[in-house]
Amino acid sequence: MKKKILMLFTLIMLGINTALAQVQFGPDEQININVYEKISPAIVAIEAQVDDGVSAGTGCIVTSDGLILTGSHVVDKYKNIDVTTYNGQTYKAKLIAQVGKNKDLALIKINPQRPLKTVSFGDSEEVKVGQKVLTIGNPFGFSNTLTQGIISRIDYVKNRFQTDAAINPGCSGGPLLNSTGEVIGISQSIYNPDHNISNIGIGFAIPSNEAVKFIASIDKNKIADSSKDK
Repeated sequence: MKKKILMLFTLIMLGINTALAQVQFGPDEQININVYEKISPAIVAIEAQVDDGVSAGTGCIVTSDGLILTGSHVVDKYKNIDVTTYNGQTYKAKLIAQVGKNKDLALIKINPQRPLKTVSFGDSEEVKVGQKVLTIGNPFGFSNTLTQGIISRIDYVKNRFQTDAAINPGCSGGPLLNSTGEVIGISQSIYNPDHNISNIGIGFAIPSNEAVKFIASIDKNKIADSSKDK
């Protein structure tokens, strides 16, 4: 009887160990998982009502009280801006500031009831061609989508990172992330000679240092005033 119990116990333990072995991830997979779980709560979906329909994009929460960084072209000439957080809550947003096509950055503000998770910025001067990057965005409305690639090229003339990580319509304003989850760029555009029929692996992002300078230049009183609006 004791032998049968011991055998049964051994079989149960082998089954548990086998199940545990099946959920082990490789080092590169674990990096992806860690970055996504850390950053996705700080990423939002944006829909701006404009004259010819809806402009969809992505945003990075930069302060816990609801200041959000996105692309200027996402909210340009807006009539109304809706922001949806990772858990499905939707807020009305107010435009705080934006810069033109060259830098293509904007700040919008929502007034959440609770503090939000935020992103952190890395030094884009340290970015190297060939390093791994991850993006999180809302391509074609598929919220909080993770993709990966590398830095394919650095355009020093236009001050842009080129990447083969999949960036599609709806991803503009989302983060380009390094392996520790720091934002090193802001997704801006893709090269698509077939007019959005397909992604051919040429995307562009604004270096994070440009975004940090832009955020620092904004009058804090203007941000504070927006928080008073309900």
